Amino acid sequence: MRHFLSIADQSAVQLVKLLDLARDLKAELKAVGNKSLLQGKALGMIFQKPSLRTRVSFERGMEQLGGTAMYLSPAEIKLGERESVPDVARVLSRYVDAIMARVFAHSDIVTLAEYATVPVINGLSDLSHPCQALADVLTIREKLGALKGAKLAYVGDGNNVCNSLLFAAAKLGMNMSVAAPQGYEPDPAILAQARGFAAASGSQIISGNDPGQAVAGADVIYTDVWTSMGQEAETQVRLNAFRPYQVNQRLVSRAKPEVLVMHCLPAHRGEEITDEVADGPHSVVFDQAENRMHAQKAILVDLLT
Repeated sequence: MRHFLSIADQSAVQLVKLLDLARDLKAELKAVGNKSLLQGKALGMIFQKPSLRTRVSFERGMEQLGGTAMYLSPAEIKLGERESVPDVARVLSRYVDAIMARVFAHSDIVTLAEYATVPVINGLSDLSHPCQALADVLTIREKLGALKGAKLAYVGDGNNVCNSLLFAAAKLGMNMSVAAPQGYEPDPAILAQARGFAAASGSQIISGNDPGQAVAGADVIYTDVWTSMGQEAETQVRLNAFRPYQVNQRLVSRAKPEVLVMHCLPAHRGEEITDEVADGPHSVVFDQAENRMHAQKAILVDLLT
C-alpha cells in the first residue's frame, strides 16, 4: 500500500515522475481533455479545516479524470471525537478507493494511513503540506525551465509549508534559504533531515533571521501567512514579531531582477505580502493555485492506476 503523506517519503526520482505526469495531464487537459483514467474510482475527502483550493482542486481533478469525490465536513465526522481515527479509516476504506484528509494533527494522517486499506493523501497537516509543495515546484519548473541550482528564499514562519518546501528543494537539487524571526525558525529536526537530502542532491539549505540576506540572489521568494488556523490566540504577538518579514517591493528588489514571488494562499494582504507585490509582475500565486489541481491529479493517477 502506497500513500502520499510527506515529501520526505518520496525519492527524487518519484518526485520528478510526478512532476512530469502533472505536466502531461495539464497539457492534455488544455488540448483535448483528460482521459478517464480514474473511471469508477471514488475519493473520500475528510476536512477538519476549511479550504477553497484543496476541496475544489481535488473535486475537479477527480471529475476531469472520470472519477468522483465526496466532501466530508468537520461536523459530519468529528475525526477522533465522534468516531476514532482507526475506525474512520477502516470504514471509509470499504466505500472509497482513496482518502484525502486535511487535518490539524499530523498524527491523525499517520493513523489514517496505518489503518486504511486504500491510499491516503495528506491534504494538509500541522507538520507538512506535500500537495502544495509539489504544486510549487511544478510552478517553479514551468517558469524557470529547471529546478537544480535555483535558489528559493522562504520568508516568514517555519511552518508546515516551509517544511515541505525544504524537503522538495533538497531532494530536487534547489538551494533554499529560510528567514524567520527568532523562535519561529523551522524545527531543527526538519532542517537536519532536509540537509541530509541536500547533501545527496548537491544543494544547500540555510536557515537564519535576516530576510534581506535570504532573498539576495534568489530566483524565487516565497511567503505564507504569519498566523495559521489554530494559532489565532497568538495573532498579535506574531504580528509584532513578523513585521520586518513582509514581502514588499523593497525586499523583492534585493533578489534577482526576474524573481518569482509565491504564496500558497489565502493571503493576509498588508501583512506578509503587499498588494503591490501579490498583484505585480513577479507574482505567480494564481499559477500556483491552478497547479494544485494538476499536481494532485498526478498523485491520484500514480496511486490509483
